[in-house]
Amino acid sequence: MSYAANAYARTSQVALTPREAEAAILIKAAVGMQAVQDNWGAHLMTLDDALGYNRKVWTLLATSATEADSPLPQELKVSMAQLGAFVFTRTLDVLVDPSADKLTALIEINRNLANGLRGNA
Repeated sequence: MSYAANAYARTSQVALTPREAEAAILIKAAVGMQAVQDNWGAHLMTLDDALGYNRKVWTLLATSATEADSPLPQELKVSMAQLGAFVFTRTLDVLVDPSADKLTALIEINRNLANGLRGNA
């Protein structure tokens, strides 16, 4: 098989649905924050990076979920807006007064939402 055909075969096997892609991005953000939390003293410098990535993820999620033309039911739009507000508030709290324990809620939210997107709820 040619190189191009091999590359296509590999890519077609790992193509993700939009929900799977969202779940993977949430997990990536959770893994980054978990690494900081697990090695708090050693990774304090990466806290800004982990929280910054998570903030970008949530900015996109909350914005797209709450847009007027979003196909989500109104109740889910409201829930995503509230969850996004909590994530942003907690992120600011961690940045102002850093504590490893404060990351737990953010990590769990990402993991639980990713599980729901994957249908593992």
